[in-house]
Amino acid sequence: MVEQYINILERIHASYYQLSAAERKVADYVLSQHTQVQFMSITQLADECGVAEATVSRFCRSLGLKGFNAFKLEMARHVATANATGYIAPRRVDSGSLDGRCLEAARLAQEAIQQTIDLIQPQNIEKAVSLFERANKVLCMGSGGSMVLAQECAHLFSTVTNKFFAVNDSHMQISAVATMDPGDVVLLFSYSGATHNGIAVLEQAKVRGVPSILVTRYPKSPAAQLADVVLHCGSNETPFQFGSVPAKVAQLVLQDILFQEYMHRNRESSDANLQRIAAALSEKHV
Repeated sequence: MVEQYINILERIHASYYQLSAAERKVADYVLSQHTQVQFMSITQLADECGVAEATVSRFCRSLGLKGFNAFKLEMARHVATANATGYIAPRRVDSGSLDGRCLEAARLAQEAIQQTIDLIQPQNIEKAVSLFERANKVLCMGSGGSMVLAQECAHLFSTVTNKFFAVNDSHMQISAVATMDPGDVVLLFSYSGATHNGIAVLEQAKVRGVPSILVTRYPKSPAAQLADVVLHCGSNETPFQFGSVPAKVAQLVLQDILFQEYMHRNRESSDANLQRIAAALSEKHV
């Protein structure tokens, strides 16, 4: 009987906020060095993470595995499966060349896109778009690099509807949510799902009875516990490797999926708005 394949990196992401502080050190290392971990002994991994071997064993059991050997097997399966699904393999020779770095950047971006597609739950996409359709306004928010993504989302949807607005300042975000009505929607971007401001925004939305949608990598993060709809994006970076391009690519792909679904449901009005905007902007071009 063939054992069921486990997406081990996804299981680590899903369990991240249930791990102890020491176990998270192991998780962070595995997520950033997953292609090498399959070749390491438990002693080597413990040394690299600065933890005891017993911590590595507990980490493996926290993932629902029997032990370190089972963990290494799942890591090897993950690498083999990733290579078999068409990801661009990193160049093993001349890794210090510009050409090699270009290939690695392309591989990471492609991997982030594929992970996002694999993680999509159609019912959550449908719930989010239904909230968009019923909303009087949708406020897009985030902190740091996530705010850039919130701005891009508001700009994208502004081409087909007048409901979407980005709120940049963290204090203004809280103020804006405090005056929202249940007919509005909060769309929050937070890769880690663990920023103080993001959590405060969602807590205030709960107080106001305002439905919220969260875009995050961590479906069991503190912010995810507060959001009404959680949209899961890919890209294998730890919560402390903030701002990477693959993480942004993953969230941009998710934005486009939401946008295309909204367009599909509201084709007539969307096309009309696109034509109006195109006509209005035509004089801005040479």
